[in-house]
Amino acid sequence: MKKPPDRLETLRARLAEFVARRDWDQFHNPKNLAMAVAAEAGELLEHFQWLTPAQAAALPPGTREEVALECADILLFLLRLCDRLGIDLAAAAERKLVLNAKKYPVARSRGKATKYNKL
Repeated sequence: MKKPPDRLETLRARLAEFVARRDWDQFHNPKNLAMAVAAEAGELLEHFQWLTPAQAAALPPGTREEVALECADILLFLLRLCDRLGIDLAAAAERKLVLNAKKYPVARSRGKATKYNKL
C-alpha cells in the first residue's frame, strides 16, 4: 500500500518552487529567515495585545482569519529556514515531543505551568 504524501513535505516542496521561480534564494539565508519568523510572530502577537484571555479565545471571524494567515506566514518562514539548514522539521518536532515528555512527566506536571527545572 502506498503511503499518502506528507503534507509538510508537500508544503516544503511547493514553497521551494515558489521561491525559486521568484529568484528569492539570494535573500533566504538562515539569518534573514530567522528574523522573518520573529517579525511574523510579532505580527501575530499584535492581534492578541490587550485582549483578555476570554476575548483571545473568542476572536471575531475576520480577526481569526488574519491570525490564521499570520500563523501560516510563521510556518512558511520556519519551514523555509529548516529547508535551507537541512532540518527535517517534522522529525525535529517528534524528537522534541519525546524530550518534553521526559522533562514534563505527567505525575509532576499535570495541571501546572511550572518550568521543568522547577517541578
